[in-house]
Amino acid sequence: MEDKKKDNLTIDDRKIEDSNLKVEDGGSKEKDLSSTIKDPSSTIDLPSSKTDNPASPAGGQGGPNAKWYVVHTYSGHENKVAATLRQKIESEHLKEQILEILVPMQDKIEIKGGKKTEIKEKLFPGYILVKMVLNDVSWLAVRTTPGVTAFVGMGNKPTPISEAEVATIVKFTKEQAPMYKQVFATDDAVKIVDGPFAEFIGKIDSVDSERGKVKVLVSIFGRETPVELDFLQVQKI
Repeated sequence: MEDKKKDNLTIDDRKIEDSNLKVEDGGSKEKDLSSTIKDPSSTIDLPSSKTDNPASPAGGQGGPNAKWYVVHTYSGHENKVAATLRQKIESEHLKEQILEILVPMQDKIEIKGGKKTEIKEKLFPGYILVKMVLNDVSWLAVRTTPGVTAFVGMGNKPTPISEAEVATIVKFTKEQAPMYKQVFATDDAVKIVDGPFAEFIGKIDSVDSERGKVKVLVSIFGRETPVELDFLQVQKI
């Protein structure tokens, strides 16, 4: 009986020892597998779809793959195209691929009906700027937007413009003092409609768009005399 008990104990002891061996072997194998997974050569890096930086003309959302492209549109449809494309970006979840749309505009003073009116004038009629990660999906989204006619580039390949160019354009659009819309040019024939020389006919000698002034050569006593006038004081004839 004692011998049987010893045999049973020996068998149990062997079972425990065997199970311990299996656990230890399993642990060592798990350690080896973990080290293999952490080995950079055995993994594939997928591009992250998140970024901490907001989109901006000088910024870098979308990483180095996001670039500015010039898109040609029907003239006069620039704002409508931009609004439609923004809606498409929302509905098709393309915020990570099409990051920003810019319609470069500048404040101008327009003379209309004898009054000065402040307006927004497009710097590049018929064009908008789009910052995007160029791929088949983003290209198709922009190209199929109503009002878009083409990307600007060599052949069928859109050509990006530099961040420095875009920054210059943005800086130009934010000039504080609005300039007068160019309505007069040198050698234009004009009629003076206000002031001491009203009803005189003359020719424009120079134009100062920043101040809204023109120098007009009028004939006084048979001699051409330069007279500085406000844009509102003259009319083209």
